[in-house]
Amino acid sequence: MSEIQRIAVLGAGTMGLGIAHVAALAGYDTHLYDVVPEALEGAERRIHANLDKGVERGKVEAEQAAAAKERLHLARELAPAVEASDLVIEAAPESIELKIEIFGQVVAACPEHAILSSNTSSLSITEMAAATDRPERFAGMHFFNPVHIMRLIELVRGLETAPETIATLQAVGERMGKEVVTVNESPGFVTSRINVLIGNEAFRMLEAGVASAEDIDKALKLGLNHPMGPFEMADLVGLDVRLSILEYLHQTLGDTYRPTGLMERYVKAGRLGRKTGRGVYRYDESGRRISEEGG
Repeated sequence: MSEIQRIAVLGAGTMGLGIAHVAALAGYDTHLYDVVPEALEGAERRIHANLDKGVERGKVEAEQAAAAKERLHLARELAPAVEASDLVIEAAPESIELKIEIFGQVVAACPEHAILSSNTSSLSITEMAAATDRPERFAGMHFFNPVHIMRLIELVRGLETAPETIATLQAVGERMGKEVVTVNESPGFVTSRINVLIGNEAFRMLEAGVASAEDIDKALKLGLNHPMGPFEMADLVGLDVRLSILEYLHQTLGDTYRPTGLMERYVKAGRLGRKTGRGVYRYDESGRRISEEGG
């Protein structure tokens, strides 16, 4: 396969902007696409701010940050973003129908040699790949939030993914400064499958009054050496995203993954986490926690 030089990232949300950040910083010509102009503009501001913060903290050289900003290009139409790309990374919301629709548009516009990948945290890579003209050049690239800080990429092999595709994507991940683990496709892969069980059990304990959210988070951080508590993590990821993953795993793997009623009620109430200012905890406009349990 040809060397990866240009990467298209589809979706300028939290994950998409983070992937675009690490791609541009790694030296790739990076094109970030979204249908919402305001999302693109906001993503560019956040990427620039995160690069500047990296310089201030001595993590990134000023010249590297400046070059990364130059390599980042915004696209309001999909075809110009993917038409010369060697790798397309989809970072749209967790809907298999939406992702399949997007890849249908991608294959009509991107080069024949391009590798396609999805940042899905749980959905079927094989099903998405089957909707394209190149299942052997399709794999999952599951990044973690915040992408520019978290070191892991979960590389997911679909039924027909070629070894050369995995090798190429592993090299891309390593160039981005990431550690890469390779997983054979299974619902939830490795990390989501375990992480949502922990989070769901934490909600079950909160619902039963076993302990406060604050104390459950503190117990897992100090007792099990987790860097974040399960409620802090859920608020960061988004309760709607976490619920969607659980619903999919419940459907595919059984009752072990049945979502708790409390999580479902929070989502119905619009308490989705940091992005809405309230989840398990409350947050200000900058995403800083301003109170303990939201009540």
